Amino acid sequence: MSDRKPRPPKAVISRRVLLAAGGLVVLGEFIAGEGSGGANDARTTASKARASGSASDPGSPAASRASAAPHASPTQAPGSTLPTSTPSDVSSSSAAATPATTPTETEKPATAAKGKPPQPQFYIDDGPKTIALTIDDGPSSIYTPQILSLLQRYKVTATFSMIGTAVAADPGLAREVAAAGHKIVNHTWTHANLPALSATEMAMQINKANDEIQKATGRHLDMFRAPYGAWSTAVLEHCQQVKLTPLDWSVDPRDWARPGVSEIVSNIMKYTKTGSIILEHDGGGNRAETVAALTIAIPELLAAGYRFRTP
Repeated sequence: MSDRKPRPPKAVISRRVLLAAGGLVVLGEFIAGEGSGGANDARTTASKARASGSASDPGSPAASRASAAPHASPTQAPGSTLPTSTPSDVSSSSAAATPATTPTETEKPATAAKGKPPQPQFYIDDGPKTIALTIDDGPSSIYTPQILSLLQRYKVTATFSMIGTAVAADPGLAREVAAAGHKIVNHTWTHANLPALSATEMAMQINKANDEIQKATGRHLDMFRAPYGAWSTAVLEHCQQVKLTPLDWSVDPRDWARPGVSEIVSNIMKYTKTGSIILEHDGGGNRAETVAALTIAIPELLAAGYRFRTP
């Protein structure tokens, strides 16, 4: 996928996520919080759109993308909870979202309540005007090098959430990302929708990706991002067991839907605030719009005084 969520969500809405797999299959109810940094209507709307209409973009590194809704929302699986704190200046994740309630204090996220695993991190807390740029679903031999070049030009450090199968297909490129100093995050083996899987399958998706990515990059991984922002108690508990901090996002410009370069840029500039974690993609399909949008947005964010950090 910046800020931590200070206040607990005011309401909980039960939502049903439909995934395409030969026909639409009901995978289960998800829970999304309102008025909290990570949860926003735009992500839920996007999730429904991708689940009902389209399989994933061509060229996805994960076969499962064709049958699961994409990066669309921080919807919660049964039993999971939203983070309990947000930063001092909170933004919604998309132009379609209703701005979140602005809290009055900043607290650190991803802390575990007694008897509960740490909750997903939607923001970073590294001082005023700090933000994080996260790049998901790669590495891609086409788009990852272009993004690396752009980041090098502006001396920006980003976070790459990598898919195990994509790393296995091009370990050298994964090493190049790590060698450039960017943070590497586990994003499952095949970009699977984890709450829909058995406990064994879910653990395999995380563990196998961890092994492959660490082998290719030489990096010890300490964070995990769930595909589609789909968290469950079981997923969070497994992250805790294998010492991976769950990472989400707070600004989703919907670049995966290819809404147009200007729309992606406008969304980023409108909703990015201190502590925001911005979601972008270098894999999963044609990401030319993403590259073009970042070419505009990164210098604009720097000119606005923002500093890029990693979670």
